[in-house]
Amino acid sequence: MNEPVLADLVDIYAMTERLISAGLSASAAGAKASLLAGCARALLDRGIAGSRPAAVFYVPGRIEVVGKHTDYGGGHSIVAAPERGFCLAAVAREDALVRIIDVVWDDCTNFAIDADLTPTVGEWSNYPMTVARRIARNFPDARTGADVALAGDLPSAAGMSSSSAMMAASFLALSAVNGISDSTPYRENIHDMLDLASYLGTVENGRTFRGLAGDRGVGTFGGSEDHAAMLCSVPGMLSRFTYCPVGFAGRVPMPKGYVFAIASSGVAAEKTGQAMDKYNRVSHLLAVVTDLWRRASGRDDASLGDALARSPGAADSVRDILRNTSDTRFGTGELLGRFEHFVAENGRIVPAVFDALERGDIAEFGRQVDLSQKSAEALLGNQVRETVFLARLARELGAAAASAFGAGFGGSVWALVKAEAAAELIERWAEGYKAAFPAHAEGAAFFETHAGPAAFELR
Repeated sequence: MNEPVLADLVDIYAMTERLISAGLSASAAGAKASLLAGCARALLDRGIAGSRPAAVFYVPGRIEVVGKHTDYGGGHSIVAAPERGFCLAAVAREDALVRIIDVVWDDCTNFAIDADLTPTVGEWSNYPMTVARRIARNFPDARTGADVALAGDLPSAAGMSSSSAMMAASFLALSAVNGISDSTPYRENIHDMLDLASYLGTVENGRTFRGLAGDRGVGTFGGSEDHAAMLCSVPGMLSRFTYCPVGFAGRVPMPKGYVFAIASSGVAAEKTGQAMDKYNRVSHLLAVVTDLWRRASGRDDASLGDALARSPGAADSVRDILRNTSDTRFGTGELLGRFEHFVAENGRIVPAVFDALERGDIAEFGRQVDLSQKSAEALLGNQVRETVFLARLARELGAAAASAFGAGFGGSVWALVKAEAAAELIERWAEGYKAAFPAHAEGAAFFETHAGPAAFELR
């Protein structure tokens, strides 16, 4: 089927039906259709003809069920896509200029697809500019710009990967107008959506992916969990992935009759400034553990997860190495704590959660998620008072399970709740949070969501 023309997008009823057919629930599809209509109007208002073909995409955020800070260590996680994210429409230009309009915030940024482009650090434009620069370096023939309008309903800086979603959306838009997926560099290096998730992870962290050379990222040293959830999720399912590189490890249905309730704490989890330093410190700790293991063992395992999976007794060996290290980059206690968190989360909790979901054992699922939350508080050190409170309050209010997720140091908490009880629980959850943390109540957001579809192009 052909691309829709820009004028098609203002037909909210027709767009709602098409979005439902793509896997969104009726309420979510209606909301996204309104966002797409806003995108179309923004481009029409700037003089772009309604008859112009438009590349139209929906890109969700990410819910991390379990697998906190495991992806860049080559571990596992279980994720889902919420029914919130970015909608965008892109119309090709005749030059290399990219003009992106943020419809929700009524803001605009302009830049060229150029290998020497200097992204504006600290601004939202840093994310699409970083993508454009990497595209120019990895796909030299991609020099067609675009007029892009995007609108999102993800809470910003809330641990739901709004920045990664914006980068993925930017890549998909520029890829569409340039035909990047048909190019030789793409076909030689990216063979499926799992590969694309791995590649987009490297666009963010600056690393090389196969024959596609690395470049400056956005400054965070994360993995590809966000991108796997955004590109490879399935409606109504929870997906398990491995990382370094991204691999598919299984799916289980969302527990029948349940939905996710989400609480965005209002404590910003932006990956900039001091928040980026905290996030990167957690990542660096695991990198140091892996480096010490390689040096002491003489092995060249691709990741810590790979080392633990391939070497019987490796966990005890790593503990001995860390207790006796003279490395001064971090303290022994901090390194051991970071290692024990990875071992518990990746080696015990993720498999136990997946098994419980396969058996339909909701009580055991909740117990294992509680262990994940407590481990993050005690060993990972990425929790704040607000997220700790929200996770515990959700359980007290009757949620089957609840956990903070994402980078941490702020952000959001998910709770698994019966669909018929979701509205009441969310109301009481919000009231309890407002009473305990009035300073953050205004910036907090509470909503329910199904496990939704991965990113898709509307055709």
